[in-house]
Amino acid sequence: MKDKDSLPQTAGINTRLTHIGNDPFDYHGFVNPPVVHASTVLFPNAATMEKRSQKYTYGTRGTPTTDALCDAIDALEGSAGTILVPSGLAAVTIPFLGFSAAGDHVLVVDSIYGPTRHFCDTMLKRLGVEVEYYDPAIGAGIEGLFRPNTKIVHTEAPGSNTFEMQDIPAISAVAHRHGAVVMMDNTWATPLYFRPLDHGVDISIHAATKYPSGHSDILLGTVSANAEHWERLKEANGALGICGAPDDAYQILRGLRSMGLRLERHYESALDIAEWLEGREGVARVLHPALPSFPSHNIWKRDFKGASGIFSFILAAESPQKFKARAHAFLDALRIFGLGYSWGGFESLALHANLNDRKIAKAPKEGPVIRLQVGLEDVADLKADIERGFAAANAV
Repeated sequence: MKDKDSLPQTAGINTRLTHIGNDPFDYHGFVNPPVVHASTVLFPNAATMEKRSQKYTYGTRGTPTTDALCDAIDALEGSAGTILVPSGLAAVTIPFLGFSAAGDHVLVVDSIYGPTRHFCDTMLKRLGVEVEYYDPAIGAGIEGLFRPNTKIVHTEAPGSNTFEMQDIPAISAVAHRHGAVVMMDNTWATPLYFRPLDHGVDISIHAATKYPSGHSDILLGTVSANAEHWERLKEANGALGICGAPDDAYQILRGLRSMGLRLERHYESALDIAEWLEGREGVARVLHPALPSFPSHNIWKRDFKGASGIFSFILAAESPQKFKARAHAFLDALRIFGLGYSWGGFESLALHANLNDRKIAKAPKEGPVIRLQVGLEDVADLKADIERGFAAANAV
C-alpha cells in the first residue's frame, strides 16, 4: 500500500487499522516495523550533536518503533502528537503534572478510576494542587465550580464501575471559557467509538493495556494532545523521562490491527448479556450506557459510535449486611469468568466493585456492584456461567 497518506481520510476503520502507523516500504517492504532497541544514538559530527539536529537523539525521545505506534494513535485520535508511557495510570498522572502547579485548583469527576483518585488525593495534593470532585451528571452546570485558579477539568466517560456518561462537549465549552485544560480518560470507548478531541477535549488519555493490546499481557498508556497543548505535553514527558518500551509499542501496534473486529465482538456480546440481565430475577439494575433504561443513555447515543465489553450490574440483596457475602458467592461460583483486575483482553473477567471512595456519585443501595468484562467466548457459555453465580448467591 504505497498511497498510505490518503488512506486514513477515505477508508473504513478496519482498513485504517490494518495500514496506519508505518509504511512497509520504509523497511524494505516488511509489513511490520522493526523493533529498534536504543539508549545511545550516534551523531555524525559535533555540530549535529550540539544542535541535536537529527530525528533521533536518545532512546527516551523515541525510536522508529515507538514513532510507528504514535503515528497510528495520532491517525485514530486526530491529534497533533502522542506520547507513550508505561501504563494507563502514568497516562493520567503525566498530564496532571504537566498542566498544573502549586496553588492551582483542578476539577475531577467523582466516578473516576480509583488509582487516579489516589494520585490526586496524595501526590497531587502534596504538590500544592487543590482537587475538587464533581458530579458526573453536572454538564454545563460545572460553571458554578470554576475559580480564577482552576486549570484542569478531568473527565472520564463512562465512569469507572458505574458507567455514568458525561456531557463532554458542554463541559469542554465551559472549561475553555475559563481557560482550563480538558483531559479525558477514553479507555472504555477507544478512539474507534469516541474521539475526544472532536468534542472539545484537549488531552485524550488511553490505557493501551486494554483493547489495543487485547491479550492481557502488555502494560502501556498513550496520551494524545491537540495542537495547542502538544508542545507542553511533550515537554512534560521529556522532563519526567517516562517513556514506553519499543517491544511493548510493537505489540500494541500489532494489537491495533485486529482491535476493530475484537471490539465489535465485545460490544455485541456484552450488550446481549446486559439485555438478558435486565429481565432476570435477582438483578436490581444493569449499568450499561447502551441500554435505553440507563439514565444517561441519551448522551451515549448522541456522542458515541459503540460500546465496549465492560459494564456492571447490581446484584439484588435485601440488606447491606449481605452485600459482600452474596457478591463473593456469585464470583466464587464462576468457572469461565476469571476473577481479575483490568479488562480489554480476550478473556472474560468479573469483580466486586469497591465504591467506598465516592464522595458524590455514591454506591447503589440495592446491592453489590458486579463488574463484568465480556470477552470473546461464546455468549451461551457465559450466560450459563453467570447462572452458576446466581445460584450460588441465592443460597446465601
